[in-house]
Amino acid sequence: MGTSSTILSDLGTEIIIPICAVIGIVFSLLQWYLVSKVKVSLEKPGADGKNGFTEALIEEEEGINDHTVVQKCAEIQTAISEGATSFLFTEYQYVGVFMVIFAGLIFVFLGSVEGFSTSSQVCTYDTTKMCKPALMTAVFSTVSFILGAVTSVISGFLGMKIATYANARTTLEARKGVGKAFIVAFRSGAVMGFLLAANGLLVLYITINLFKIYYGDDWEGLFESITGYGLGGSSMALFGRVGGGIYTKAADVGADLVGKVERNIPEDDPRNPAVIADNVGDNVGDIAGMGSDLFGSYAESSCAALVVASISSFGINHEFTAMMYPLLVSSVGILVCLITTLFATDFFEVKTVKQIEPALKNQLIISTVLMTIGIAFVSWIALPSSFTIFNFGTQKDVKNWQLFLCVGVGLWAGLIIGFVTEYYTSNAYSPVQDVADSCRTGAATNVIFGLALGYKSVIIPIFAIAISIFVSFTFAAMYGVAVAALGMLSTIATGLAIDAYGPISDNAGGIAEMAGMSHRIRERTDALDAAGNTTAAIGKGFAIGSAALVSLALFGAFVSRAEITTVDVLTPKVFIGLIVGAMLPYWFSAMTMKSVGKAALAMVEEVRRQFNTIPGLMEGTAKPDYATCVKISTDASIKEMVPPGCLVMLTPLIVGTFFGVETLSGVLAGSLVSGVQIAISASNTGGAWDNAKKYIEAGVSDHAKSLGPKGSDAHKAAVIGDTVGDPLKDTSGPSLNILIKLMAVESLVFAPFFATHGGLLFKIFE
Repeated sequence: MGTSSTILSDLGTEIIIPICAVIGIVFSLLQWYLVSKVKVSLEKPGADGKNGFTEALIEEEEGINDHTVVQKCAEIQTAISEGATSFLFTEYQYVGVFMVIFAGLIFVFLGSVEGFSTSSQVCTYDTTKMCKPALMTAVFSTVSFILGAVTSVISGFLGMKIATYANARTTLEARKGVGKAFIVAFRSGAVMGFLLAANGLLVLYITINLFKIYYGDDWEGLFESITGYGLGGSSMALFGRVGGGIYTKAADVGADLVGKVERNIPEDDPRNPAVIADNVGDNVGDIAGMGSDLFGSYAESSCAALVVASISSFGINHEFTAMMYPLLVSSVGILVCLITTLFATDFFEVKTVKQIEPALKNQLIISTVLMTIGIAFVSWIALPSSFTIFNFGTQKDVKNWQLFLCVGVGLWAGLIIGFVTEYYTSNAYSPVQDVADSCRTGAATNVIFGLALGYKSVIIPIFAIAISIFVSFTFAAMYGVAVAALGMLSTIATGLAIDAYGPISDNAGGIAEMAGMSHRIRERTDALDAAGNTTAAIGKGFAIGSAALVSLALFGAFVSRAEITTVDVLTPKVFIGLIVGAMLPYWFSAMTMKSVGKAALAMVEEVRRQFNTIPGLMEGTAKPDYATCVKISTDASIKEMVPPGCLVMLTPLIVGTFFGVETLSGVLAGSLVSGVQIAISASNTGGAWDNAKKYIEAGVSDHAKSLGPKGSDAHKAAVIGDTVGDPLKDTSGPSLNILIKLMAVESLVFAPFFATHGGLLFKIFE
């Protein structure tokens, strides 16, 4: 079979992928420019009639001096931005040291497979051919690991920058109406979504082409060394997620417990010393961490698909276009998300509070429907009508429409998980309203109801994941599972835009409160924030669902690469791995939860100390010491992110080296099975508690009014539930999906070493 078997030529593929990536980057810069037109400084009042202060002055009926409000917003935004930047720089210094050490480990482990020999070796899958030396795979894997890590760090950092750039602008636009504020927050989220999707695609594509210069016809070695890219992306994401999660929740819990429960002051009251740290935390945890996390998922699912394809007919016959199918799917995804975004910002305008959540939900539906058409088109032009896919030692015949169904089932499973998550975490539906109702009898019943809701919310997502695994595996073996994960992530730009929108709105509300804006504006930002809370939960649902599929695909690639024919649960080697693997997510959650608890303890004591010792703080005549609280969060998160990170990174190395590939395959399967359940229930429980509290605070319905107002016993019980849920939904839950993927991708990268030298302990006893 020649290259004529696909409609799209190789040259066409080489042009389409980078062009789509560049379009994504240009579109994100255009959104950035549109956001920047909202001015936050007082240089030229009224200079541009549309966005100047002339219009805003007429709008601000309360008679507060407009200039002081704008100035205050600018000051608060600067404080948040500086706090977030300094934290990320500190975090990246530590992570950088780790990155260098780990890159060295990759080189040493993989280089030692053939004893650092520079001569060619027999290929793993086709023993009649000669492949490049293992030493070169070690070198290239190390390079791609560093590239993945750097891309991940940049993705998170840029996301954080745009979020801190946009929060005060959203607040200022809220004076003109909820629709204007919505557009600023959403556009800023889109900047992050498109930058990340396009950057990930472009760097991966360039890396493949550069590596091809050396590897030439040895595609097996080429794509094996590319897997380092996914490992780099995820290892940075782990530290970003855990560190950021501990940071944001320590501040949040401290601010809530002393401010709301003890002192009875509003959430973002400027008198509360932890309030700036809380807002900084939203950016470093929910934005920088989430960005790195989804970038990691994207990089890994692409790598898993490419590794399996390289030993299928695509790789054996050197069909470049078909080989690049995963990247073509992502390229079309960028174009689809671009059109989808215009529905929220240009085609339909949000005018009332009621339209916010539907506008965000429609984003998911529109992108999924359009993407289905996009995938069908790509499958038609980029795949031969029939081909073979490597399936544990045999080649399986697959048709191009079957591969289309694999991607499609992943895409639609993602939408189902999104909507189930929304049903369980949005206060528009009965589950959260029941949780809010249970607050009448105190915090204990609230906690019981919330936990039950979280456990129950796992059922449908797991069935959705199970069905997509069954369908995709039946049609196209492990390659099918990998492209199903890619299907779920193909609309990543839209998913991230919706996800980043949440923290930006949350910060905007905080700034409105701190700048002393009127109750009316605070209501608008609250409405934006409540919708953002739900969409953030949907984003986490997507991340967890895709992690499950990615991890399974990586697991399949690992089993093939480590030359295991079957994983037999009845052998003691595998079973001990299974049971230990299932324990790891609990151990990891225990570490991260306790870290948040310890940091929050220090924060609560500091906030209490300031309220008790600074005269005039409660009266609002003295300024609190925000810097100390920022420092507590920073120090705690940097110190506490190391042990969980080491647990995840060292487990595959220790198990693979001492116990061998069979035990490691058990560990991977066990951690996948238990990790997904805990991650979904933790995220949804936390999201439900948060929105139950918001439901009581907003008091929109008669039922909500009967529970409120702020400061009532039911509200205090709701705040306690929300506080318990904070580390669940923002630290442990979302970090677990990285644990699942990271262990699998790391095992795949180190598979050649484990297959050759692994299982030292069992060798002694043999």
